[in-house]
Amino acid sequence: MHISHAVTSDVKDIHALIQHFAEKGLVLPRSLLSIYQHLQCMYVAKENDQIVGTAGLHILGHDLGEVRSLVISPDHMGKGIGRMLVDHITNEAIRLGVKRLISFTYQIEFFQKCGFEIAEKATLPEKVWIDCVNCPKLDCCDETAMIKYL
Repeated sequence: MHISHAVTSDVKDIHALIQHFAEKGLVLPRSLLSIYQHLQCMYVAKENDQIVGTAGLHILGHDLGEVRSLVISPDHMGKGIGRMLVDHITNEAIRLGVKRLISFTYQIEFFQKCGFEIAEKATLPEKVWIDCVNCPKLDCCDETAMIKYL
């Protein structure tokens, strides 16, 4: 198992994995174009050259980053791959000078185990003004904001 930056040949598999969970309402959908446009921010976990998990690190401001689109193949859940991806993203965020790492999620317990704590969405205006204003869930967001101070 290894984690690396995603490359263009990974995009269709990343999209399919995200789409699987988006159809269940567990993550927001991502278009192929969005994945290509943010490819430099995406990481993949591979086992035997197959993508078994993915996540993105998006920088939202001078000291704020976000874990996005964290999904693990259903066949590989419970093996610590999600934790490996979050740890990798955390280390990359530290390297970039990020002081706060957030996630808007339904997986509260998982992120708590990764060192995040629940935060008020109102304390994260960078996220709200960059992403939330364009989200279909803007007026009915049911995700929990979580933050980890680095």
